Amino acid sequence: MSGPTPETAEGKAIIENKAQLVAYFDKGLKPKSEWRIGTEHEKFPFLTDTLEPVPYFGQRSIRSLLEGLKARFGWDGVYEGENIIALSDPRGMANISLEPGGQFELSGAPLASVHDTCAEVNEHLQQVREVGDQLGIGFLGLGASPVWTREQTPVMPKGRYGIMAPYMDKVGTLGRDMMFRTCTVQVNLDFASEADMVQKLRVSLALQPIATALFANSPFLEGKPNGFLSFRSHVWTDTDNARAGMLPFAFEDGMSFERYVDYALDVPMYFVMRNGSFVNTSGESFRKFMEGKLPQLPGEKPVMKDWADHLTTIFPEVRLKRYLEMRGADSGPWRRLCALPALWTGLLYSQASLDGAWDLVKGWTAEERQTLRNDVPRLGLKAKIGGRSVRDIAAEVLVLARTGLSSRGILGCKGKPETSFLDVLDETVTSGKTAADNLLDLYHGAWKGDISRVFRDFSY
Repeated sequence: MSGPTPETAEGKAIIENKAQLVAYFDKGLKPKSEWRIGTEHEKFPFLTDTLEPVPYFGQRSIRSLLEGLKARFGWDGVYEGENIIALSDPRGMANISLEPGGQFELSGAPLASVHDTCAEVNEHLQQVREVGDQLGIGFLGLGASPVWTREQTPVMPKGRYGIMAPYMDKVGTLGRDMMFRTCTVQVNLDFASEADMVQKLRVSLALQPIATALFANSPFLEGKPNGFLSFRSHVWTDTDNARAGMLPFAFEDGMSFERYVDYALDVPMYFVMRNGSFVNTSGESFRKFMEGKLPQLPGEKPVMKDWADHLTTIFPEVRLKRYLEMRGADSGPWRRLCALPALWTGLLYSQASLDGAWDLVKGWTAEERQTLRNDVPRLGLKAKIGGRSVRDIAAEVLVLARTGLSSRGILGCKGKPETSFLDVLDETVTSGKTAADNLLDLYHGAWKGDISRVFRDFSY
C-alpha cells in the first residue's frame, strides 16, 4: 500500500485531458536492457516478551525502530507533522514505510537480478533485526496476524489511513482486516511496449491465483485456524470490489493503456494531497476532478501527482503503474521472499516463457479465472481450473519460470544460478503442501494448539 507520490516537476503539471493520463504510462516503457526487479515485503513487528503488537509511541515502539534504523544505517527520515512515518534511501532508490497496523514494509530499489534483490532483502532483515533486538522487538513473516484482534492492533499516525478505514466500512466487511492484519510480498516488473504490457498483464492476472496458492501462508486468526490457507487473499474478495479483483476487461480486444485509464478514472478516490495535508475526497470521481467539479476543491483541476497518487489507491491482483505489480502472495519466511521475484522474473522477462505461459492460460474464460481466484484462498493447491489442479498447473509454471531464468544466465555468489531461488516452490509442489498446510500440521501436532509457537519458530 504505497504512500503519496513525491513532488516532481512533472507532478505539478495540470491535467487538461485524458491523453496526458495515457502518456503517463507511456513514460514507463523501457528497453529490455533496462528492465529491473523491485521487491516489496511486509512483516509484523511484535514485542518478544509479551508477543503483543508494537505501538507507534513509547520506548519500545515503531517510532523507536524507525529512529534506530535512521541513526544506525544512514536512512533519511520522512515525517508527517512531527511523526516519523517512513525512511528513504539517500540515493532515492528504496524506502521503508508503515502499513496501517504497524506492518513494516521494505519497498526495494529496482535491481538487475534476483541475486541483487535477494541480497537487498537479506540486508534489510539484518538491519531491522539488529535494531529490533536492542528494543526487544521481533518480526514475523505471515500473511495475516495470527492472534491480535482488530481492537488490539495499533493504528499508525498517517493521515491517509484515517480517511481509508471509515470508507472501507462502507464498501465491504473485511477492509479493516486488509489494512491492519495482513502482510504481502510483491514484485514490480517492467515492460517494453504497450503490447508487451498487455501480454504480461494478462498472463500475470491469470496466474496470480497460482502464485497465491504457492505462497499461501495465513491460516490463523485470533489464536486459531481461520478456515483458509490464505486468509489474506480471501480478505480482498470483500474489501472494496470497485478497486480490487481480476480485471476481466484486460482480456478483451483492444486492451491498452487508455483502457486502463478509463478503468482508473472510475475507481472512487480516497484523498488529494494539498500543502502537506490530506483532503478527504473518498467516493468522489477523478473524472469530476478533471472537470474542476470536485466538491472539496471547487474549480481546481488535478495535477499529475494527483493521478500518480490515485493509481496507488487501486488494488487489483495485478496493478499497472509505470511497471506491473504482482500482488497475489502472502508474506512468508526468508526463502520465500526471494522466491517470488524469481517466479515472476522467470515467467515475464523471457519471451519464450511468457509465450508458453500465455498458451497455458489463454483458453481460460473470465468465469473460470474468477472461480479459481475465489477457490484458491481456501483450497490452495487443490483448487481446479479446466479440469486440472492448481498443483499440476503450478508444476508447469515452475518449469517455464526455471527455463526463463536459465536463459538469463545470471550467476551469483559461488556460481549460484537465479533458478536456485525456485527450489522452495518446487518443494511445495512436490509435497502438495503449502506453507499454510505445514503450519496447520504443526498447530494440530507438535504445537498442541499453542499458537504462540509461531512467533518463536517463524520469526526472522
